[in-house]
Amino acid sequence: YLVIIWYNADMLKNKFYLYITEFFSGMAIMAVELGASRLLAPYFSSSQIVWTIIIATIMIAMALGNIYGGKSADRKPDPATLYRRLLIAAVWIAAIPVLGKYVILLISGILILTINNNLLIIAGFVACMVIFVFPCFLLGTVTPSLVKYTVDSLDESGTTVGTLSAFNTVGSIIGTFLPTFVTIPAFGTAITFLIFSGIVLVIGLVYFFKNRTKIATCIICIVLFILCAIFGNSSHFAFWEDDLTYEGESVYNYLQVKETDREVILSTNVLFGVQSVLEKKDGLTGMYYDYAMAAPAMAYSGDKMEALILGMGTGTFFHQCETYYGSENMNMTGVEIDEKITALAYQYFDLPESTKVTTYDGRAYLNADKNKYDVILVDAYQDITIPFQMSSAEFFSLVKDHLKDNGVMVVNMNMKTGSEGGINEYLQDTVASVFPYVYTADVKGNTNRELFASRVPFDREKFLANVEQISSSYQFRSFMNGLSVSIEPYYRGDKILTDDKAPVELLSMKAIDKIIGDELVYYKALYKREGLRGIMDELAL
Repeated sequence: YLVIIWYNADMLKNKFYLYITEFFSGMAIMAVELGASRLLAPYFSSSQIVWTIIIATIMIAMALGNIYGGKSADRKPDPATLYRRLLIAAVWIAAIPVLGKYVILLISGILILTINNNLLIIAGFVACMVIFVFPCFLLGTVTPSLVKYTVDSLDESGTTVGTLSAFNTVGSIIGTFLPTFVTIPAFGTAITFLIFSGIVLVIGLVYFFKNRTKIATCIICIVLFILCAIFGNSSHFAFWEDDLTYEGESVYNYLQVKETDREVILSTNVLFGVQSVLEKKDGLTGMYYDYAMAAPAMAYSGDKMEALILGMGTGTFFHQCETYYGSENMNMTGVEIDEKITALAYQYFDLPESTKVTTYDGRAYLNADKNKYDVILVDAYQDITIPFQMSSAEFFSLVKDHLKDNGVMVVNMNMKTGSEGGINEYLQDTVASVFPYVYTADVKGNTNRELFASRVPFDREKFLANVEQISSSYQFRSFMNGLSVSIEPYYRGDKILTDDKAPVELLSMKAIDKIIGDELVYYKALYKREGLRGIMDELAL
């Protein structure tokens, strides 16, 4: 269509070009919005809170753009002004993959040293404002400007404005589906920004080349775009890492695999954390998986056990159970919503091809599943991204219905803060409202806490006898003996999460905010005493 319009004697008299401009500007806005979520996810998570920040920021930018675009078009109805804005917006969007991650870390670093509360919310909002407001503001000027250029008379103004809105809406719809299902999974976030930036750039270039004006400006924009394409064509979010085994993206997550002499590690969305680990030599991980393995010993009754893992990841719990309990004592079924993580498990984490892993949401799987299990591990909580549908009383009731009479549910809770009214307290109260017996054990050395729930009480002597019977590892037996002493009963409170009301992300944000604050106490004190130089000297050591 653009080629046909190129040969048209007067582009503005052919309103189709203006409709095409509206179509692709709507598409670009949605692509930028979805790209923003992926750019921010490795640093701030992909929670609903982050999405709220992104949507609100872009809506603010669009509203301001609408106002400015309308006033500008009334004051100076020159289409060249609009298409010049599109060139600028295109170059800015193309620069996001090059500079965006550095801007995010700079803003986060400054705020870490200057604020005490709501760090992630404020840092995410400021980063969004700095990176995304300006190009979205420019794209927001498109619609009111085009209304000025396309409406010839009041008699047909409704039809014209309606047609413009329809083109914008259809473009927005396509701009929603393409990044999510095509460009981000296939090419990554960086290339996605460049693709839609290139589209907006072409729209502006066609106008100026056809009218033979602003040629120098067009050439400068083309050069800048090419430079951005050269230096920003990789979704390398962890730019300080030079030894990653794998870095990529799926429909759901930013994914990072790192290999050391001792282990292989998977991180998702948040760069500073471990979601799955594979020990290259048989041994305990030192992480929550070791504690979760108490559940099979609690449920063991002499027969081969059936275990269900909701949140299979790369199969760490599967591997550890295979190692210490043996396949002769356990059958395990995994459920993992992210198909790419399962592929990484087979490729990098030695998950046997014969292992049954279903790509599905955990709760939806339980709704369709008719089997009963001895053990169900709920390990679907990542950073602050806790799916509310897997944290409510209704969900835990569903889990209970899929357990055998002596079955045990084990839940990994990853934000132990010690504060009253935290996310863990809500989760524990909710589970205790469903199960008669609930126990917890804190994981040493990190913020995880394991929760065990059952219809039957915990019997320490029986537990240790089961460990002795089904595991031959002295190291494992010794660990379980120590763990059995630290398992404590939990008594229900009144903080219940339901499908109707489960503010898990706000609660999680408060928890992680406190964790970050506690970790940074030393550096904040150092900054107050010696300033930025003191911080730099300390990090240099």
